[in-house]
Amino acid sequence: MVTFRLAPAVADAFPGARVALVTATGLRGREPWPRTAAAVEELERRLADGTWSPADETDPRVEAWHAAYRSFGTNPRRVRPSVDALGRRLAKKGTLPRVNPAVDSYNAVSVRHGLPAGAFDLDRVTGDVDIRPARGTETFTPLGEPDAVETPKPGEIVYADAAGILTRHWNHRDAHRTRVTEDSARVVFALETLRADRDGGLLDGAADELRALLAPHAERTAVHHLDPARFHATV
Repeated sequence: MVTFRLAPAVADAFPGARVALVTATGLRGREPWPRTAAAVEELERRLADGTWSPADETDPRVEAWHAAYRSFGTNPRRVRPSVDALGRRLAKKGTLPRVNPAVDSYNAVSVRHGLPAGAFDLDRVTGDVDIRPARGTETFTPLGEPDAVETPKPGEIVYADAAGILTRHWNHRDAHRTRVTEDSARVVFALETLRADRDGGLLDGAADELRALLAPHAERTAVHHLDPARFHATV
């Protein structure tokens, strides 16, 4: 079991923050996921025919993350929140990247709802996970760059376990160590909002949608929440 904790400093600075943790155990990433494939293709089709477009930095959902990034010293136009970067890529290329079914599932849900999302292979997590300000002494190895080592600046919001940083700039990029692959069997997916008063229902709907995509390919799924009233959840 892994406990996720929202640090009081983060809750105080971002009182509208809410995180939905969607867990899947016994995940089967090497079989066909037709519902995920259809969800991705539908987004691309709707973008092409002009009936939908991804949220950009003028959208309140993304704008809130830009403001948060600036508050802890990150330029959000150079280092973009994940949902912003993914939406821009989709708008430019007309397609979402295909990585593996689990990652494709949360990418589709993220861009469809305009909410940042990420995931961790729980079998690669060491100890518990805290969403907290970086201390400036931890190390981070970015996804896809196993030989790179970065040191987040003090105050940058990160996900961190006992061995290091799991995400930089709150949700900009995940770590290579806890990446989700086709062989990941125990995974937690994080969906986030900074405006639970306005977008809490949207977050809940997105979590349910992601869970529905995962459930046919997992032994068990569940949803837990973190917010300033619920500082921790064990998954």
